[in-house]
Amino acid sequence: MKITALETIRPHVQPNLLFVRLHTESGHTGLGEAFFGARTVETYVHESVAPVLLGAADPTPERFARLLTSYVGFQGAGAETRGNGAVDLALWDLLGQRAGLPLVDLLGGAVRDEVDVYNTCAGPGYVSTSIRQESDNWGIAAGDRYEDLRAFLDEPARLARELFDEGVTGMKVWPFDTAAERTGGNDISPAELDRGVAVLAAVREEVGLDMKLMVELHGLWNRPAAEKIIAAVAPYSPYWVEDPLRPDAASAYGALARVAGAPIATGETCVGRRGFKPLLDAGAVDVLTVDIQWTGGITEARKIASMADAYGVPVAPHDCTGPATLAACVHFVCAQPNGLIQETVRAFLRTWYDALVTGLPVIDGGRVRPSREPGHGVRLRESLAAGEGAERRVSRL
Repeated sequence: MKITALETIRPHVQPNLLFVRLHTESGHTGLGEAFFGARTVETYVHESVAPVLLGAADPTPERFARLLTSYVGFQGAGAETRGNGAVDLALWDLLGQRAGLPLVDLLGGAVRDEVDVYNTCAGPGYVSTSIRQESDNWGIAAGDRYEDLRAFLDEPARLARELFDEGVTGMKVWPFDTAAERTGGNDISPAELDRGVAVLAAVREEVGLDMKLMVELHGLWNRPAAEKIIAAVAPYSPYWVEDPLRPDAASAYGALARVAGAPIATGETCVGRRGFKPLLDAGAVDVLTVDIQWTGGITEARKIASMADAYGVPVAPHDCTGPATLAACVHFVCAQPNGLIQETVRAFLRTWYDALVTGLPVIDGGRVRPSREPGHGVRLRESLAAGEGAERRVSRL
């Protein structure tokens, strides 16, 4: 199954997304994707990955995970890691198509047939214009049917009831971010704490403890302020508090864990086993929110999950990034003994995800199951594959 072409597609509807397609002489096409810095990742995969990959016979994910490891910057993340992650996902997709098996079977088979989902309360335009995590990139559109970010800020009870009535029993909100922007993450005022806590109180009053409530802090805080926020939200029984600090601050996480009154989740921006191990060694994290794409691909993510299992820590894959990644995450979390729950964004699923691809995982009653199609099951819509509404580039053998 020789690789004959590497193709990239940047859809206009989501400028931060890059699809990567690997074409083979047998007629199979593997689909991967990268999110954030799409133009930079595009340049990397054509200039640095294509010369290694094109012409490769029967390429395997594990072999190319090693061959594509960068020398400069290999200890960190960036365009190289995201590009390699996209290629790894496409190679797994090809492997599944060649074997005629869904990805979950290639990963050892399902531990569970389906898994709970939670809704990250973003809107369709969230993080679409830059790679910065700031309120200027929230993309709030006042009249949009699925503008869940505006809804959790202004109408949290209504949103919680709507999600709950759909069968979704988990929701993630981030009502403290603007305070972090004001102070650089060093402090938060009583008034800002009260405004954020009011969101949680409204959810609890409307749907009670039956809603898993995740509080996202986006790694924007220093430890004293994070401790103050966690103490304020703890009475509302959060399912977890996510990324209170940057995840590379392992010792600070260890100190935070000793005083935190709520479970701590982190990991979407951690890279590889070496990025996660200090957190696990410190006993600093209760849930790993590994991002399959950003950590370098399924090949690395499954090793991270296995390592976390040895520490008794569950994994809850991150997805706020793209439809192929979501599909891969569902296969992945259902195949891991310590798979806990799957992140989804209904505002993405019901707008630009659906506009770009077919074969999305079906969510029913707040649960999702992996596709039984070969590979991860997601395919580009014909118009997008033809380059309509997108920038397309191809490197050929």
